[in-house]
Amino acid sequence: MSSTTNSDQMQSALQESRKFPPPAALAAEAHVGSPEAYEKLYKESIEDPEGFWAGAAKEMHWFKPWDKVLEWNCPDAKWFVGGQTNLSYNCLDRQVEAGLGDQTAIIWESEAVDAKGKPTVLNLTYSDLLSKVSKFANALKKLGVKKGDVVTIYLPMIPELAIAMLACARIGAPHSIIFGGFSAQAICDRVNNCESRFLVTADGGWRRGKSVPLKKNADGGMELTDRIETCVVVKHAQIDIPMKDGRDIWYHDVVTDASDVCPAEPMDSEDLAFILYTSGSTGKPKGIMHTTGGYMVYTYLTSKISFDLHPGDVYWCTADIGWITGHSYIIYGILPNRVPSIMYEGGPNHPGNDRFWDIIERHKVTKFYTAPTAIRTFMKWGDAEVEKHDLSSLKLLGTVGEPINPEAWMWYREKIGGGRCPVVDTWWQTETGGHMLVPKPGATTTTPGSCTTPFFGIDIAVVNSDGEEVPTNTGGILVIRKPWPAMLRGVFGDRERYIDTYWSKVKGMYTAGDGARKDEDGNFWIMGRIDDVIIVAGHNIGTMEVESGLVSHPAVAEAAVVGYPHDIKGNGIAAFVILRGDIPVGEEAEKLKAELAKHVAKELGPISKPDVIKLTDALPKTRSGKIMRRLLRDIAAGVEIKGDITTLEDKSIVEKLQKR
Repeated sequence: MSSTTNSDQMQSALQESRKFPPPAALAAEAHVGSPEAYEKLYKESIEDPEGFWAGAAKEMHWFKPWDKVLEWNCPDAKWFVGGQTNLSYNCLDRQVEAGLGDQTAIIWESEAVDAKGKPTVLNLTYSDLLSKVSKFANALKKLGVKKGDVVTIYLPMIPELAIAMLACARIGAPHSIIFGGFSAQAICDRVNNCESRFLVTADGGWRRGKSVPLKKNADGGMELTDRIETCVVVKHAQIDIPMKDGRDIWYHDVVTDASDVCPAEPMDSEDLAFILYTSGSTGKPKGIMHTTGGYMVYTYLTSKISFDLHPGDVYWCTADIGWITGHSYIIYGILPNRVPSIMYEGGPNHPGNDRFWDIIERHKVTKFYTAPTAIRTFMKWGDAEVEKHDLSSLKLLGTVGEPINPEAWMWYREKIGGGRCPVVDTWWQTETGGHMLVPKPGATTTTPGSCTTPFFGIDIAVVNSDGEEVPTNTGGILVIRKPWPAMLRGVFGDRERYIDTYWSKVKGMYTAGDGARKDEDGNFWIMGRIDDVIIVAGHNIGTMEVESGLVSHPAVAEAAVVGYPHDIKGNGIAAFVILRGDIPVGEEAEKLKAELAKHVAKELGPISKPDVIKLTDALPKTRSGKIMRRLLRDIAAGVEIKGDITTLEDKSIVEKLQKR
């Protein structure tokens, strides 16, 4: 099924009956070790959410205790009202003060290997990290960053990325992290929207043996806006780059003489922690706002329970910190749980297709969290790459970013997990801050393709547009009916968009934008998006952004973009393009398609590049001028068109497009 449909009532063709109970050895030691334990805690969390979340929050450090757990005035929530805490303090100081400063916090590994094939590895203890974070925090303050100032971070997966975000959290400066694959225009748009005056970047990063010129992209972004006053640059890839006097300054210069003591700023629980931009169904990215206390507590507890973290674990999430997965499940949720978190800079196939399995074997990873897109790619590369390595250290496997098809789920469990590891298939969003639907590895019987049951405190349901629950195994709108601590607090600078996007479809309920069904066992199955956002390789890509990128090319008059099933990425991007002039044929047509794809990649970043481009002289539109996107989805997927086309202005267009 395509993950882009506007129907409230989606039909499911997926039938899956295989079931896998929790491994007995894991269940015996798990934080939640039986179905009964889960049901009891879940019931308590729903019936007394304030009591439940107060108990969880007491596991963290607070400079000042809260006066009230929750204030809720739909759609606005305040959690741990009046309490003061600090994300950086709970990630670092709390461990050092507990005598755990010598324990490893982050294991960073570079893609690059030496002549003997040995990679560069850096182990940062909690004490090391606290010192480096404090130094950069002091440097930022010296550069003029004050509490409340938004700092934009555009870095590769290097230690300085974790250091920069924790330094911002330490001094109360919200960060806006931009994924290193985004373009100059994307940087400009985000800087302008959050009115950021400070940028942290690097000369470049490494990806599949080649350097990625980040500073060049950052310079392009800064040329498009005059907001950035100070740009701190990390020397990493040894790329020769220009430095603008009065604006650009080297990272190593600003931290050299900085003090390694910087007290953490007491932050109100509802103070803004960070802004993270996600694509929307319009061309303008949404700046999702997350605050301090509730997000801190929720990511800590979901990390602890979902991955069943214990002393002795080595945890690896393969996501980039530029996405919410990296925020929540590489740094902010993991470090307070006192287990080493691996950061890897580079691709999964350098120098060979077995790089991930090599990393797991060398570091004896116990908990592994990656995307279905990656899993399908590993399947394509073959079992032999896996069989080169001893993966017996693994105890748990996780998936994130999109629904995982049962075949990939089974391959993951059998080939990577050796048939012994539970697969924790997580459903959540940038907006939710943390896991919403997730198996509890010691308590949940899993079924391939299902993200199973809600996390504690999450009142989630499948409903129709009137908010009524739909029957078992009937597709509907996935909603959350009660507030949770890590929920978004708004869209930066756009209150109306916040309400329209998340709270207008079903009255009084948060609408996730996904369709789902609930089966007879109470397990949830995600069926796809109900709006025009395409999930590509785990990333939400707004169709309007891609269409805008195409139309910005001088040869293009109009474009319509839809998603279609893709063997590797889950969904691919198909673009139907109307040109300003005549449609070329043969080699000239292929040359133009390649040019258009390259143009979109330059404008929006490689992740947004169309996989298929069809040149056409018209699009299927209703008489009112509305493009019938469901027809384009069927055409892109190569399936029979069964829907009503009587409202089409010109029915012959469908047949023409099917032949292209």
